[in-house]
Amino acid sequence: MLFRNGLILPFGGPSDAVPDQVSAITAEAALGPGFPPDFRVDLLVQQGETVAQGQPVLRDRRAPDLCVTAPMGGRVARIDTGPGRALNHILFFHDPGADRHHYDTGGDVAALMLTSGLWTGFRARPFGGFPAPGARPAAICVMAHDTRPGALPAAAMIGEGDDFARGLTALAGLTEGPLLLVQPPGPALADAPRLRVVPAGPLHPQGLAGTHIHALHPARMDAPVWDIAAQDVAALGHLIRTGYLPETRVVAVGGPAASGQRIARCQPGADLHGLAQPVLRPGPSAILSGSALDGVESRFLFLRDRQVTVMPRPAPPAPPHWFRAALMRMSRPAPLIPTVALEQALAPSLPAIPFLRSLSAGDDEAARGFGVLSLLEEDLMLADYVSGAEPPLAAVLRGMLDRIATEGGAA
Repeated sequence: MLFRNGLILPFGGPSDAVPDQVSAITAEAALGPGFPPDFRVDLLVQQGETVAQGQPVLRDRRAPDLCVTAPMGGRVARIDTGPGRALNHILFFHDPGADRHHYDTGGDVAALMLTSGLWTGFRARPFGGFPAPGARPAAICVMAHDTRPGALPAAAMIGEGDDFARGLTALAGLTEGPLLLVQPPGPALADAPRLRVVPAGPLHPQGLAGTHIHALHPARMDAPVWDIAAQDVAALGHLIRTGYLPETRVVAVGGPAASGQRIARCQPGADLHGLAQPVLRPGPSAILSGSALDGVESRFLFLRDRQVTVMPRPAPPAPPHWFRAALMRMSRPAPLIPTVALEQALAPSLPAIPFLRSLSAGDDEAARGFGVLSLLEEDLMLADYVSGAEPPLAAVLRGMLDRIATEGGAA
């Protein structure tokens, strides 16, 4: 099934070309940006300690089997945790001569992914966040396609060699359901047991996991669906083959305020200023982890992001007249106006206006009937862009999902 819904964004779409890759190991990297806000940690290292690349440095306090590993070999420069051991960030300084941590790959795939930190590449629906250790999904959606502006082409996501196919085969052992491989139209990028190739076009949001999960294998409370990036699947294949985590990941760097686009090989959690410096144009700019549509201004690369976007920083607006400011503070939420663009901004299997009205009204039961449990914030970012909704639809969705999770999913 090739979906027809979608929009061409004014700041461009994914690149078809594969520019030459450049090595861009930054002097600093950090763990923390992009982790769930309720992620609580037990530290396995101390500040000032020297660690090997891929060495476990912390674990989930509520699920001790789930570890997070050092993004590069070097020194633990700073550890910053908040109340209740919430993870703010751990900063590392690079040491080119540091060791690499070796894993025994002869055991269970799930245990290997948990210990090596690759489990954090999974995102569970409903609700988002990391799946619980020991859980089994009804299906796994592997994303080898991304239609956000400036995203990596599929060839850069899976890399060369057989690591991607090896990782896919390993994932098949984690579920009795299908593996949904979302990729550009054409021959299958790899083969694996119970693999279902899902061709996706170039329009956004055709390259989002939620678009295909909602249509092909909706998530339920008793039947969660996980998604994972193709690059993380290839990393799993590399780990199984060599016993080592890959030292780098591939990231697209570009944007409206950049002099061009490049593909950089950097460590996880890389310093965004170091990545973007070679393509920065003169003038004030903001460096986002993520795309121009849903990126967040940050110093370091977020956990799941595979692109860096340089945006022009507009001049601050003049403060409004006091009377206009008072009216704006008293205004009601902006109404949703049905448009063709809004219909095209969501998955074709989702009735856009009835669903968004149920979302805005806080009607959990109706929204669940439309399939809200298959969606996350990124699935509504384009609708926010074309509608200018206030409050943002993505934030309203998060509030609804949190409410359903708190209530235990009772219909």
